[in-house]
Amino acid sequence: MRWGPKLVEQLEWHWDHQLRRRLDGLTDEEYFWEPVPGWSVRPVGSSSARQDPGYLQVGAGDHLIDFAFPEPSPPPVTTIAWRLGHILVGVLGMRIASHFDGPPVDYRTYDYPGSADEALRSLDAMHDQWVAGVSSWTDEDLEVPVGDREPGFGEEPRATLVLHIHRELIHHGAEIALLRDLYPGLRR
Repeated sequence: MRWGPKLVEQLEWHWDHQLRRRLDGLTDEEYFWEPVPGWSVRPVGSSSARQDPGYLQVGAGDHLIDFAFPEPSPPPVTTIAWRLGHILVGVLGMRIASHFDGPPVDYRTYDYPGSADEALRSLDAMHDQWVAGVSSWTDEDLEVPVGDREPGFGEEPRATLVLHIHRELIHHGAEIALLRDLYPGLRR
């Protein structure tokens, strides 16, 4: 058995049958909707006025993402915009940069999408880059230790990283789907 295609198939089944179709029709109002005060992606000059120690807003464009270091406990409720921003930067973008020669990506310098359409275009592009990159790895490549490219993974094989990224996409995709389910009944 070749494991590389199985890893890609794991993600692609969820992408095609659950996650991506659940994002179709996402409006800007849903994208930025806050069911309770929490974290989001916000236009420069606006603030959630959070009092968390270490709270800041970061980014390099017209929109910034709410963030704190260390993360407060419990963590704030986040919007679809925030969750997609996390997927674009921390889940896919940084990994595409470090493993597949993509452009450098980090939370402080990313140009966060200011609309649902822009976020979905970015998500689709990064998904395609990730899948192409993982698909290019042979089973032998998947056994190579991740090394210093990924703190916390060190001697773990690349396959472990791939499984982690797929879990993150499935997990955050489910959170986004839940917010979309709640939106019609709870929006203000």
